Amino acid sequence: MGQARLVTSRQNPSPSGEGKRTLDKLPLMTERVSPTFRDATRHDIPAIISFQLAMAAETEGIELDRHVCARGVEAVFEDRSLGRYFVGESNGEVVASLLITYEWSDWRNGVVWWIQSVYVSPASRRSGVYSGLYQFVKRLATADEKVRGIRLYVDRRNHAAQGTYKNLGMDGEHYQVFEWMRG
Repeated sequence: MGQARLVTSRQNPSPSGEGKRTLDKLPLMTERVSPTFRDATRHDIPAIISFQLAMAAETEGIELDRHVCARGVEAVFEDRSLGRYFVGESNGEVVASLLITYEWSDWRNGVVWWIQSVYVSPASRRSGVYSGLYQFVKRLATADEKVRGIRLYVDRRNHAAQGTYKNLGMDGEHYQVFEWMRG
């Protein structure tokens, strides 16, 4: 993004231009700070909980129990074997999060990271925040010899997300997910 300029009109103070109006170009900072990505901390728990409640409502029309969701998010911070949250920040505000959980692959003698609980705040969607967060996580996975790959699942009706994942080089052609969930 370039720097925008604000054009203002003012009286020209020079003796030869007394009374004439001139235009000055003053810098106006309209640039967004590039998003940054990092491991989530306990400080991010309220944002992550809010994101999960919003995601359930937006994607599945479900109103989650805030207390149960909060305990679930906090559990990840208490027991790192359950997973690891990452966040994206823009202008000092957490605008995205995702959770990595772990699957042991005997075929690959290594771990597959599952991306879950992805949420990007509405104002930050379609701006590259998720792509940056994914690339951050992928770099970490690539640097760890024990990590053999990254997987995620997506609702079949969420075509926008599927397009994003395909654009990032992910392939949804191989597996189909089946599930049983306690009601």
